[in-house]
Amino acid sequence: MKISKSKDQSRVIIEHVSPQLSGGKHPISRVVNEEVHVTADVFGDGHDVVQAALLYQNKNAKKWQEVRMQPTVNDSWEASFTVQKQGVYAYKVIGWVDHALNWQDGLQRKLEDGQYVYSELQDGAQYATAIKKSAKGVAKELMQQAEEAFIDETRYDEAVEIGKSEQLQTLFTVHPQRNTITESDTFSIYVDRPKARFSTWYEFFPRSASEKPNKHGTFKDCERLIPRVANMGFDVLYFPPIHPIGEVNRKGKNNATEAEKGDTGSPWGIGSHLGGHTAIHPELGDLSDFHSLIKTAEKHGIEIAMDFALQAAPDHPWVKSNPEWFKWKPDGTVQYAENPPKKYQDILPIHFESNKWKPLWDELLSTALYWVDQGIKIFRVDNPHTKPFLFWGWLIQEVKKKNPEVLFLSEAFTKPKVMQQLGKQGFTQSYTYFTWRNNKHELQEYMHELTQTDMKEYFRPNFWPNTPDINPWELQTKHESIYLFRHFLAATLSSNYGLYGPVYEFMDADAVPGKEEYLNSEKYEYKHWDWDKETKISHLITKINAIRKRERALQQTNNIVFLETENDNLIAYLKWDQARENYIVCVVNLDPYYRQQGQIHLGRDLLQTEEHQQLQLTDLITGNTYDWTSYKNFVELGPELPYHLFRVTW
Repeated sequence: MKISKSKDQSRVIIEHVSPQLSGGKHPISRVVNEEVHVTADVFGDGHDVVQAALLYQNKNAKKWQEVRMQPTVNDSWEASFTVQKQGVYAYKVIGWVDHALNWQDGLQRKLEDGQYVYSELQDGAQYATAIKKSAKGVAKELMQQAEEAFIDETRYDEAVEIGKSEQLQTLFTVHPQRNTITESDTFSIYVDRPKARFSTWYEFFPRSASEKPNKHGTFKDCERLIPRVANMGFDVLYFPPIHPIGEVNRKGKNNATEAEKGDTGSPWGIGSHLGGHTAIHPELGDLSDFHSLIKTAEKHGIEIAMDFALQAAPDHPWVKSNPEWFKWKPDGTVQYAENPPKKYQDILPIHFESNKWKPLWDELLSTALYWVDQGIKIFRVDNPHTKPFLFWGWLIQEVKKKNPEVLFLSEAFTKPKVMQQLGKQGFTQSYTYFTWRNNKHELQEYMHELTQTDMKEYFRPNFWPNTPDINPWELQTKHESIYLFRHFLAATLSSNYGLYGPVYEFMDADAVPGKEEYLNSEKYEYKHWDWDKETKISHLITKINAIRKRERALQQTNNIVFLETENDNLIAYLKWDQARENYIVCVVNLDPYYRQQGQIHLGRDLLQTEEHQQLQLTDLITGNTYDWTSYKNFVELGPELPYHLFRVTW
């Protein structure tokens, strides 16, 4: 804790400043135009009046901005400010004994007791004199009048009226006299662009984009599919790695150890004699084709997200040029990747404990910056939890120094504290456990963890019902209702969500027996899809994505309250925007087989309306409108359309 002026004379204590992460070691996260609500315990000795203020500034600003904090209960104080620019902000709390306000408070108490206070008025003249030096206009005139009246006993009644006036209290507050100030530690915020908070992702394999069967797709084929992705309402298109695929130990179909002739291998086995992490698989096209794809996507409101997978095939150029970046066994063979019992003979993990770690870090940063220069502003990072935390903190910070608009999505399905640490190190978004949260209790408990604990300050969830690596048990049933409500939950619980398609909308979910893995996985072969095919699922995905773009309440994650339903097969929740102008109620039938009904408890205190205010709920899916006059209302949903998406107005 730092004290301005004399540390020994400080009489105010500041504790429990919130939000903060790890004692200020890591910044909290916000996006442009979001609010930062700060609380702190601020108190002093004795009974003197204590005041507190919240100071904040953008790193490029020369002066601190100040917001006076307001007391709540038990010496707690609060204030808020809005971050308006990308980049780094700082904030801190200051507190002081306010002698002017303390004087006025004592004066008022003595007057209420009927005491003669001329001596006290004389003492107050010093505060009027101090303010007069900086005040202007009417305020300066009042301070002149107070200064003269306080020392003139013949003007006692006038002086008393001035001394206890609200106008004087306001001037004391606006022009505080701070003899000693206690200052908290300084904390930081990283402010991202709005897409960090609200994005809609779609993933497909470029090599499966061809119109013709048994033909490898190209970037030109992907360009043809951009309107389809845009029409469905997605604004981020994520591709698995687009680099040359290793030929040594290449995997065959269904992860076979031996590849047959013509097998394409896994895109995550990066690197061959054709190049490494800054090269493009020649069958996809060249760099000019990639630039053309990015521009076409931009015209349709879509950003291309690139896979940043820090690993290498055995024939990656790095293995020959920098063998020290890999781990070698005593028998002279190189260690390939393993996650027992799984083996990845086509992938070599990078050895981050190498003595040549600094050139390694520089090379990996150079790789990321190369793709930023090509127009990539979003990276989906593969398995970041298998690389050092401090490396990610350094790399993300270095990239953002000159490119603050770049976003990083963490693909880390691992232990909670590991995922949380990656968020603290600077990852913009993260994959989550949503994929395995199915019943009402699990969903509510997980959302509480994400939105009601300090995770909300730094961990932005991105909900995916499926990925190329995960074919969940529920989706393996190929039950349409499950696909419908799992998508709906992802799209309405979280403001960031994504799908691996077109397998999702086509319900292509054949599985390896006993595993949450796709049979004939696209990870090991390219597919031929009927990209013109439309389904009920794709129709409703399109509709919900359009609603997400209109309704601001769905463009954030943290403002959510779960509503009582009296039926565990029904889950209902209320969401609202920061300005509290847009309210959405979602109701979902989690039973894919039977109709479910129940009473939805919608408390008027949540909406800040009067008890008997009539509410109008418009289902944005069907267009039907309902009037709710009670705080409890009946709903019934069948598996054929297992959700309501209500906009609430009154």
